[in-house]
Amino acid sequence: MTERAASLLGHRARCADNHSVVDGVVRYAPAKSLWFIAMASAAVVGGAATFSAGAFALFVGLTATVLLLGHSLGSHRKLIHNSYQCPRWLEYLLVYLGVQVGLAGPLGLLRQHELRDYAQRLPDCHDYLRHGKSFWTDAWWQLNCELHLISPPHIDIEARIADDRFYRLLERTWMLQQVPPALLLFAWGGWGFVLWGVCARVTAGVFGHWLIGYFAHNHGGMHYEVRGAAVQGRNIRLSSLLTMGECWHNNHHAFPGSARLGLAGGEWDPGWWTLQCMQWAGLAWELKLPCDLAVRSELWALDNLAMPMATYPAEMEKI
Repeated sequence: MTERAASLLGHRARCADNHSVVDGVVRYAPAKSLWFIAMASAAVVGGAATFSAGAFALFVGLTATVLLLGHSLGSHRKLIHNSYQCPRWLEYLLVYLGVQVGLAGPLGLLRQHELRDYAQRLPDCHDYLRHGKSFWTDAWWQLNCELHLISPPHIDIEARIADDRFYRLLERTWMLQQVPPALLLFAWGGWGFVLWGVCARVTAGVFGHWLIGYFAHNHGGMHYEVRGAAVQGRNIRLSSLLTMGECWHNNHHAFPGSARLGLAGGEWDPGWWTLQCMQWAGLAWELKLPCDLAVRSELWALDNLAMPMATYPAEMEKI
């Protein structure tokens, strides 16, 4: 086995050969592609025919809600990274809202994330996993295709998540989970509310997830470098509010277990603000910060906005 960073020893993904994340082919995935195309077509055609100020306001409000509470706090910071603790009922609610984004079921999304994260931290990985092709090729791949590795890494999800009956139910029915809100919205405001509150919302969530992912691995500023990694995360400064703080991807590559993503002054992080409110209300605790994580020998500071690697626990206390 090729020597790897010590920080990968506790990763959910494991492989004996680094080529396991390099050798593979990208193939068209009909279900994935048709899901996105159907939602996007309904949003564009039906949304234009049923546009109203109320329907658009509904779209903005619901999209912001599922991106903040569902994707950022539920799927990413809690389910995947376990960067804070909360009551089980609240975790279920947040992860359910994450499913409403329309990307995948909770277990499938976790597996996708762990494979991509593990591959990017190795010396090399397939272009699909690193967003390494041109803008349009990457769009086609990520929105309509899947990567089939010849010898994929083993991904071990802990029993607390993998065997949870609620998560397994959501995994089997994640597409159908758009039906309950669609019925409620139809009863409230007719087809206009369904097309804007479901189809346009899912389209924005899926397309936006790819778009930010592409730029966050190809363009943007960097405070840190992870030496020896195939891919470096980038910070997309102007999208902090739109992404609920998920745009600080260079910070996230540096400190993946941190509940706070915007670390330097002026790096707005609505997800972190919400977690602080939850903590104040007694609904969240043990919020992890870089000072709570093990120091990584492969992590290097690149500018004066980065916390010095030898002292970042002390420096974090000043923020």
